Amino acid sequence: MAFQPIYDFAAADVWGWEALVRGVNGEGAFSVLSKVTDENRYAFDQQCRIRAIELAHSLGMPGRLSINFLPNAVYEPKACIRATVEAAARVGFPLERLQFEITEVEEVRADGHLRRIVDEYRAMGMGTAVDDFGAGYAGLNLLIRLQPDVLKLDMDLIRNIDKDRVRRIIVAHMVSLARELPCTLIAEGVETLEEARCLLDLGITLHQGYLYARPAFEAIPRPDPAVLAELAGG
Repeated sequence: MAFQPIYDFAAADVWGWEALVRGVNGEGAFSVLSKVTDENRYAFDQQCRIRAIELAHSLGMPGRLSINFLPNAVYEPKACIRATVEAAARVGFPLERLQFEITEVEEVRADGHLRRIVDEYRAMGMGTAVDDFGAGYAGLNLLIRLQPDVLKLDMDLIRNIDKDRVRRIIVAHMVSLARELPCTLIAEGVETLEEARCLLDLGITLHQGYLYARPAFEAIPRPDPAVLAELAGG
């Protein structure tokens, strides 16, 4: 696994880290995910969860740990979460510090299935997030059905937002929507100071992206202090 920080400008500290799958030698996510099939999806999903929790604990990770999961790998929520809960208990990682991100890699096959997963995780004290919101299958219908704790805005909405009036209007409305629901917004894929300043002006204070830190293989990176100082001063 690799980890990438999510920085909270309101608290002036790291809000949490996202766990990102990597090969055993640090190979990118695509090289790993391309090997996932119907036959190995469940085992792969379970191993990723357990490895992320064990590694986060061994590295002394503070704050939240955000883990992606494949909804179609979860055949029955209570049974499938058992290994996750056992791993967290074994290493002493509090469940309330776990957040599960629903990826938009695949469409959920059974209506109501994903809502049952979210309800079960929430009942155990764990957070839920919709990843890549605004792309693929992660749209308004998913928001209505799940009512997640967190929405992670897709990087296509963030890219060049400082130069694009349409993107700014859409994201501004998302800020208002999140305030009313309520849920927390995270801007993914922030790469420039101009994008970051625009997002802060729009009221989004949770940022993740290469501007702050690239994912670090089996390590916990901190956001670039020079970037944070530049944004604090600007």
